[in-house]
Amino acid sequence: MRIRTVNAFTDRPFSGNPAGVVVLDGPGFPADEWLQRVAAEVNLPETAFVHGLPPGGTADWALRWFTPLTEVDMCGHATLAAAHVLTTTTAATNTGTGTLRFSARCGPLTARAAGDGTYTLDFPASPLTPVPAPPEVVAALGTEVLSVHDTAAHIGDLVVEVADERTVRALAPGLAALRAYGRHGVIVTAPAEDPSRGYDFASRCFFPALGIDEDPVTGSAHTALAPFWAARLGRDTLTGLQGGTRQGTVRVRLDGDRVLLTGAAVTVLDGELLPAPW
Repeated sequence: MRIRTVNAFTDRPFSGNPAGVVVLDGPGFPADEWLQRVAAEVNLPETAFVHGLPPGGTADWALRWFTPLTEVDMCGHATLAAAHVLTTTTAATNTGTGTLRFSARCGPLTARAAGDGTYTLDFPASPLTPVPAPPEVVAALGTEVLSVHDTAAHIGDLVVEVADERTVRALAPGLAALRAYGRHGVIVTAPAEDPSRGYDFASRCFFPALGIDEDPVTGSAHTALAPFWAARLGRDTLTGLQGGTRQGTVRVRLDGDRVLLTGAAVTVLDGELLPAPW
């Protein structure tokens, strides 16, 4: 069984967000324990597992995502990585089109492969609810917070607005405190310092409760960042730059209650997952 490491939301190796991708041979998923053990062994932010579905249905592929610690309901970068693998290997003959249709825990998703090497994901937008800033989160971030929005109805993260991009870049949060807070994750964001550099807002994402201290480029976070910044900047089409030392870009377009996420991907490792010895 082949297993690949793909850098998503980048066109350069060793940047963007790495994801493991396993295209399963059988018609269904193995036991959850096996899936979780593989994801823990891969030890990347997420590992995507996909298997083909019978023709004639509403989806071509069943898709699940696991962090090193747990299964998650939605993952953008590992979906992009899976689409890249499926459209650059012989497995793509199972679809026959430039659009891949996935069945996932968060509902139906699609990924459209373009001729320029990018992929556009169609994800549900995450509703935002203003909430008071949790004191423990503010203390863990160690900086002034302008606003906090909850996405509990969807991805379950907090979107935390800070003063400027320099503040985002300089963050060194208390990860133990964020882990103890117990929420899914904290998305910290600010407007771009210089939009002429090709992006409109910056962000960093911390998910220590899921075993990911910092996620380099998070597609699911942009389902909340897209409506957040569209409302402030007055445009439905934007580009976000995410990450600290490792970065990537996500082009977003808000389309009603959906968000289109566009980015590139590159495979950096192609190996074989050996059969279990038991």
